[in-house]
Parts: sequence; structure tokens; C-alpha cells
Amino acid sequence: MRLFNLIVSSVLASAGATTFAAEGAHAEAGAAVAHHELTAKAVELWNIGGFPITNSMLVTWIVALVLITFAQVATRKMTLVPSGAQNFLEWLVEGLYGFLEGVIGSELVKKTFWFFATIFLFILWSNWLGLLPGIGTVGYGHTGEHGFQVSEPWFRGANADLNMTLSMSVTFFVCWIVWALQANGPIGFLKHLFAPKGETTGLLKMLMILVFLAVGVLEVVSIAFRPVSLSFRLFGNIFAGENMLESMANLVPSWLGRVLIPIPFYFMELLVGIVQALVFMLLTAVFTMLICQHDEDHGPAHH
Repeated sequence: MRLFNLIVSSVLASAGATTFAAEGAHAEAGAAVAHHELTAKAVELWNIGGFPITNSMLVTWIVALVLITFAQVATRKMTLVPSGAQNFLEWLVEGLYGFLEGVIGSELVKKTFWFFATIFLFILWSNWLGLLPGIGTVGYGHTGEHGFQVSEPWFRGANADLNMTLSMSVTFFVCWIVWALQANGPIGFLKHLFAPKGETTGLLKMLMILVFLAVGVLEVVSIAFRPVSLSFRLFGNIFAGENMLESMANLVPSWLGRVLIPIPFYFMELLVGIVQALVFMLLTAVFTMLICQHDEDHGPAHH
């Protein structure tokens, strides 16, 4: 439950809305609403030709539409004296580019910036959109013992769906393989994983070959699990945060308590939203840098 959702749902409940969630109840009216927790599975809203459309997918499309529309508006008429939208977009792009250049190097950032900047902005705005009124509290439901209860919310935070976070991680994994092969070539890629490092001779060299073969196998396993760890880290933090807000909102039964208690947690979730977007971007950027850099110069690969 989010701060603004509490106010919206309380108004809807007092008005007797039949198709909206009313998780907050007005104390003076004596209305009570059941506590609705976020389910682990997204709700299927429609099915078009056997293709399910879920509430998290709907929010994903909304976020993408907002970002694309803003980019189009900000860059439609580029001028030397930028407008507010153009100025903000240029500041954002230059800031992200400079930050990533300091992390992965000037050569690699030219090739990969499009992905890292996009994934950061998408995750950030998806997280923040999940805090808006109506996300998770507006939808289909039924009237029960405690008033109207939502069973099928129309909207769900995009990153509170494991399918979304896993798809982003798998997309990165595919890009990572392409970038690694471009930087090292097939043989160089295998050498990066399995070849012994350093100069050795004789029996020690044979021993080092066996050691690095074993290390290479462990590295392959680690790489294979990266999409899983990336997706569960983002999903777990966002999913837990949204459920925590609802729990705090229902800690005190009074309407005032339901509004005031979640306030510090609400602002904490704003911070968590940007931190998780930054963590996802940085981890993917560092993973890319580690496979694309040359051992001899410890810098990004040159082409």
C-alpha cells in the first residue's frame, strides 16, 4: 500500500465504488477493508490469440511509452539554447555517459552505452511508477465481509514480476556474449576463461593448466547463474518493498495511522528505486568490462 493509494482508495470506498480497490477505510464512516498483499504471480488481464497480457506487462508498456514520448519531445527541435526538456535529457545522458566512462573505459562505453543507459532509466521509472496511486489498488474484485476487495488489480509494478526482471537479465546475457566475442574472438574468449595466466614452465605449467581449467569451469557456472542472481535481486527488493508498504499501512486500523505510518517507508522506497536501478546497471557494466578487457593492459578492449 502506498501513501497516495491510501487517500485514493479511502475516497473510492466512501463513494461506494464497485470496481475499485478500497484498502484504506475512513474512520468516521466506520468502513473496513481487507488487507490485500501483493501476490507473487502477475494477474492475467486478457488473452489475445493464446498470448497472455498481464497487469505487469501493461505497466511495462506504459513506462516504455512515457520514456519514448519524452525522448521524442525533447529531441524534436534541437537548438543551441535548449528547452527545459532538451536540457534535462542532455544533462541526464551526459551524466550517465561520464559515469559509465569512468567505470568501463572510453572505448567500451561507446559500444555499450545504449544498453546500460536504457536499462537504468527503464528500471528507475518502473520502480517509481509502482508508487503512484492506483498501482495495485485499482481493478476487478468483489464485495466481501470487509467491503470491496480487489482480486485482479489492473496495474502491477513491472519489476515486482519475476518474468520482467528475468527477461532483462537474459537480454543482458545475450548482449554480454556478443560483446565478449567481438572483443576477444571465439578463441580468445575460451582463453580468457580457461587459459593459465602468467609465465610458467615444466611441471608447474602443467599444474597451472589443470588449476585454471577447474577455475574456468567454476567461472562458466558463475556466468550461467548471473541472469538468475540479477533477476532475483531486483525482483526481491521491489516485491518486498511493496509488501512492506502495505503491511505498514495496515499496522494501525485508524485512517490517520494508515496514512502517516507509511510516509518514511514511502520515501525509502523512492531511494530503493534509484539504488536498485544503479546496482543493476553497475553490475552488468562491470561484468562486461571484466570479459572485454585485455589482461596485458587491464583496460577495455580496442578494435
